[in-house]
Amino acid sequence: MKKLETKVIKTFGPSVLKVKIPKNIIDNINFYIDELVQDKIKSKDLSAGNKLVGDVTQEFNLESEFINKSGWYIFLASCVNKWIEFETQKKIKNFKILNSWFVRQFANEYNPTHWHGGHISGAGFLKLPSTFGEHTQKKNIKYVGGNLQLIHGSRMFLSPSTLDIVPSVGDFYFFPNYLMHTVFPFKDSNEERRSISFNAKIDEEIYNVYGS
Repeated sequence: MKKLETKVIKTFGPSVLKVKIPKNIIDNINFYIDELVQDKIKSKDLSAGNKLVGDVTQEFNLESEFINKSGWYIFLASCVNKWIEFETQKKIKNFKILNSWFVRQFANEYNPTHWHGGHISGAGFLKLPSTFGEHTQKKNIKYVGGNLQLIHGSRMFLSPSTLDIVPSVGDFYFFPNYLMHTVFPFKDSNEERRSISFNAKIDEEIYNVYGS
């Protein structure tokens, strides 16, 4: 038999973009967070715990001024611009961050399955424990503590419905706002899992594929 020419095509389902956050931006944000959590008044003002779905120790909004001066806005806008142009062959003219926040997660805490507002969302990792602990069951583990899991559709033949992401400091994932996701709890650790997320809007005529 002659050698067969093969090509696997996987174009169905939401697009997900993985990018590495520059170290200087990670350092800027982590320093800001460390200062913020020590400031009781500011922490209270910026607390997002009553608006977000997670059962976690601390969730705080980032201040707009800090988002701009830290390089976070430029990083997000640049990545989204390139991603959307690659996927749609269109250049976005508008990029507006609706909110950006960080989550301090500790042992036994978790984020249940949820989705975001706006058009574009994302999540990444700023700080991680040295261990996520051991599982009670040693065999047939279906998830790993501390993992981010993206969810879309239903599991079918040749079509998994989940993408499990092992956290690594600096990794950031962009995805459409409607893409469901969850964060699994971890145990046997007193250290912090620190993540950062955002919601943003882009040009309505690019996002709205159904037309007016």
